[in-house]
Amino acid sequence: MKRTILLLTLVSCVALASSAMAQTDLGLKNVGVALGFVNAEDLDGTFSVGVFANHGTIAPRIGLESRIDYWSKSEDDFGTEVSVHDIAIGARAKYYFEVASPKIRPFAGAGLGIHFLSMEVSTPALPGIPAMSADDSETRLGLDIGGGLSTPIGPKTDFLAEAWYGIVEDFNQFSLRAGMSWKLGQ
Repeated sequence: MKRTILLLTLVSCVALASSAMAQTDLGLKNVGVALGFVNAEDLDGTFSVGVFANHGTIAPRIGLESRIDYWSKSEDDFGTEVSVHDIAIGARAKYYFEVASPKIRPFAGAGLGIHFLSMEVSTPALPGIPAMSADDSETRLGLDIGGGLSTPIGPKTDFLAEAWYGIVEDFNQFSLRAGMSWKLGQ
């Protein structure tokens, strides 16, 4: 009896896996650029730039995207200058909702990113105190949660608008992005 259950479970898993593999469409589909506005924890907002690639679907309405984003912010208070830079490399899965209009593709998604953070602080010389500076870099894992929409604006060009919240230790960040992507090989 146990062997029969084990055999049925194995056959079911193989059948489901082969069905799922038949529905994937992986490969480099689109590449794009994005500009955004980032509001990081304890810092004023700043602009970001990024590139991304659409790798197709891993299930009927679930797409896979990789990305690289960069932002930098410097603030000067009472002569003390603080600079923070973030380079994020990550991947996101996007679930595309089924809607009546094929021109608008709303989505919700989540993903992981590696954030290469760099911080610098410098203070000017004061009477009796020399100028000082310090810097530090850290690598942190982040979780992205967000959504948006994409719409075609030409036969090979799509417009993308999205909002993401990145959960990164001490540097949680909310970002609004707009971008353009170009279809490859179609």
